[in-house]
Amino acid sequence: MVIKTKQVGQTHLRVSTLSLGGASIGNLGHEITDADAKSLMDHAWSKGIRYFDTAPHYGRGRSEKRIGACLANRPRDDYALSSKVGRVLSPGEHLDAADGFIKPLPNAVRYDYSADGILESFESSCERLCTSRIDILFVHDIGVMTHGEVANARHFDDLMGSGMQALHDLKQSGRINAIGLGVNETQVCLDVMAKDTLDVILLAGRLTLMDREAEDGLLQACAAQGTSLVLGGIFNSGILATGPQPGAWFDYAPAPDHILEKAAQLQAQAHAVGLTLAAAAMQFAIRHPAACSVLIGTGKITSLQRNLDAANLALSDDALAFVST
Repeated sequence: MVIKTKQVGQTHLRVSTLSLGGASIGNLGHEITDADAKSLMDHAWSKGIRYFDTAPHYGRGRSEKRIGACLANRPRDDYALSSKVGRVLSPGEHLDAADGFIKPLPNAVRYDYSADGILESFESSCERLCTSRIDILFVHDIGVMTHGEVANARHFDDLMGSGMQALHDLKQSGRINAIGLGVNETQVCLDVMAKDTLDVILLAGRLTLMDREAEDGLLQACAAQGTSLVLGGIFNSGILATGPQPGAWFDYAPAPDHILEKAAQLQAQAHAVGLTLAAAAMQFAIRHPAACSVLIGTGKITSLQRNLDAANLALSDDALAFVST
């Protein structure tokens, strides 16, 4: 298959429309080996994926270390990298698991959205990624969903007080090409965009076949600013991949009854036009005009290939109408 590229916002950067997310490479939920990570990265590369996303949060640096090692011998101009700031790592104790990641690197974590924290996080990520530049730098998990009202007010003040200027300085110097947010909620995107401009937003779970929260204001704001979306969490933690089976997950928790019912309705509609629910979810994301890329987050070659196949399906007119509504 040929994977196209799209422009990121108003920048000169282009990324492959399908990208590989690095959470599972950081041992999210289960452990994979360094060799597994390399095989996954090599398979993604062989299929035309040239955009790779990671974060210090993913295995407390393990994902960045693995991705950096896998890409070290690739020409730097042949791929795009994104990572994230907001969490700063420092040497810490060995843990069997932390924050959902198995056997993370022995690092402690603190939140810091100020200029100093952002610059420290950025330089550490560059070291782990074996590069001097990161194409897209996302501000990670700013917002009430992660921090609560009180703590988020402090972090938001830090970001707007000095953090955003540090990002603009990095962009001006050529160390990054695009500034963005990497979040699971839309309100904080609107809050930031009311005060500053963003090139791109990595939005997880809020613009999917199931959840259209981004359609209430954020898409209009993105159009006005020329901001692109990278779509993550397109299966809403699993339910759009597995279907409404018992134990299916939605947004990091077991799906409640009304979500199971909605998934069953979507699955019936997808089947009626010749699609699986997972393929419909992928096609909805890959065809969305606001999206410059769709993240595939997996640690397995088989699931990566299954998603690539779903993205490459030829659609009937009825199927196209369903995934485009």
